[in-house]
Amino acid sequence: MTRPLLWLLLGLWSLAATAEETLHYPADPEAGPAQPLIIHAALDLPHVRPLLEAFHRHHPNIELTYRNLTTLELHQHFLDAPDAADVVLSSAMPWQYHLANDGHAQPLESDVARRWPAWAQWRGELFAFTFEPIVMVVHRDLIERFGEVRNHGDLLELLSDHADALAGRIVTYDPVRSGAGYTYAIEESRLSPRYWDLVSSLGRARTVLTGTTGEMLSGLEEGRYLLGYNLLGSYVRDAVADHPQLVMVVPDDYALVTQRLAFIPRLAPHPESAALFMDYLLSEAGQRVIAEQTHLGAMHPALSGPGTAGALRDEVGDALRPIAIGPGLLATLDRLKREALLARWRREFQREVPALR
Repeated sequence: MTRPLLWLLLGLWSLAATAEETLHYPADPEAGPAQPLIIHAALDLPHVRPLLEAFHRHHPNIELTYRNLTTLELHQHFLDAPDAADVVLSSAMPWQYHLANDGHAQPLESDVARRWPAWAQWRGELFAFTFEPIVMVVHRDLIERFGEVRNHGDLLELLSDHADALAGRIVTYDPVRSGAGYTYAIEESRLSPRYWDLVSSLGRARTVLTGTTGEMLSGLEEGRYLLGYNLLGSYVRDAVADHPQLVMVVPDDYALVTQRLAFIPRLAPHPESAALFMDYLLSEAGQRVIAEQTHLGAMHPALSGPGTAGALRDEVGDALRPIAIGPGLLATLDRLKREALLARWRREFQREVPALR
């Protein structure tokens, strides 16, 4: 058996032997001494696999282990074991900023990092590497029956007029269980004076609450739900392409944009490997993989066209509302403010729910 074939078989065996939400790429024994790299993230495997494979082709001596968790699981896992991972990636921006602000991140000192846009990083330690709109997904059956839903005003009107007909057929994030869902809730409460009316209307329609975009998409694809609210657009694009009965809507009144944030933990066990990965993540080559092989939205200033932040800006324009990386994110994690917001969210959501008979 040749060495390349043996290496391939070892890789396939490793993928089969690991848990469903883990990827493992063994080092090529012919590429020199193996260097471990452990990445913990909240980014589903189909969306991260092209990036990991491209990085591994550039650095075949890296023994790469990738573990995917939910946003809140990832955060708690880091607090329990801050030396377990070399790179941490997540779309839960307040939690990532909180960790970096508390001194858990180390600076990335490279030319690539220094050239990264100032608005997309913090102190050379925390870096945004995607540009993902928060969208609605509408089933064509709903459009045929009730008309198009183009923005939040249309959605509020739809729910106000047809709550009973849509009972149990709408789905969105549970802000209690989902870090991303909580982030969107607090950002929207600042953006829109009618946000709480919308929450009440979602409750009146007995909206189903879930923890992930993946759960929402499964129900939409199966026809259990007719509309999904506040899904990650990067995950939605593939689903819409594969299921023509679904339509992705980037709201034309305002559309939140989340950015996945990455950092190297201060106690990373393999900081050299981590720096290699971060440099690739922010490089033109790595960002081109994001633009061409994923729907995550590349941010590199040198890239334009489909799959980039520039293309989304051209498409949506002034309606985009990127969530800023800065101290304002910490306010969302203040315990008393968090409890107050979630208490009001529950109260508004339950305020108009009719009693079960």
